[in-house]
Amino acid sequence: MIDSAGPRVLLGHGTENDFVVLPDPDGSVWPEQRLDAALVRRLCDRRAGLGGDGVLRVVPSRHVPDAAAVLGEALPQCEWFMDHRNADGSFAEMCGNGVRLFLHVLLTEGLLDRAVAEAGVLVGTRGGPRRVGARPDGGYWVDMGPARVLGRSAARIGGAEFPGLGVSMGNPHLAALTDVPVDTLDLTVLPGVDADFFPDGVNVELVNVLAAGDAPGGASAHIRLRVHERGVGETRSCGTGACAAAFAALEAGGRTAGTVTVDVPGGRLSVEFDGTTTVLAGPAVVVATGVLTPEWLAS
Repeated sequence: MIDSAGPRVLLGHGTENDFVVLPDPDGSVWPEQRLDAALVRRLCDRRAGLGGDGVLRVVPSRHVPDAAAVLGEALPQCEWFMDHRNADGSFAEMCGNGVRLFLHVLLTEGLLDRAVAEAGVLVGTRGGPRRVGARPDGGYWVDMGPARVLGRSAARIGGAEFPGLGVSMGNPHLAALTDVPVDTLDLTVLPGVDADFFPDGVNVELVNVLAAGDAPGGASAHIRLRVHERGVGETRSCGTGACAAAFAALEAGGRTAGTVTVDVPGGRLSVEFDGTTTVLAGPAVVVATGVLTPEWLAS
């Protein structure tokens, strides 16, 4: 019989960008010294572990040692902190799909009132505070902050060069618009990038701009993308990547505002720019809940 007293764990995703979620409402189950890089890699292993693009620890900000440094004056307003690790065990600054799932878990675990969530609530991340909200239709939105241009660079894939725009969404991106159908590109290996331009690594997005007439009602542009995430590999979706790619598509058309429909392998997202900030919207779902067994933890 499985010991139900083991540490609880959830599996969930946002447009198939999937995560192992660790509820830690009092900060005692997964302290920093326990949730080390090796354990994160084991949890994310798709054969020997649970499998995921990353780990999200759901924990009060007061229990995160570096929360004060990354949140500054917003610390008192951020009751909850999304302690996000990439699948390789490294820390991640921000994840648009992950933070929607994070809010969904706060609701399903009874840690946050629905009315508060629909009004919008600040959540701490290593990319700074982010306001996240629930929609009546079951979807979620997150204010991702402004897109910040880093400059021009290029990615190298299969011997070809793809010029792109460097964009920071709290984490670094290189969004390359291309006429080459993105479905034909090999993203199983890390694209070559300028390490001097991106000293901390970069997420690489390959983007097809689709016909404007195909955009859903209310959208001013429509794109399709695939993404290779640093520390993870190719993922089915990337929220910050969708924002960076949408910004690059608008920028290429001489615009700084508008709504962009973004198709990713795992589904569809919406990104809205008003000239000052960026709002990402999309679904989030918990797939399963359970416990980690002592035999696995001890192995």
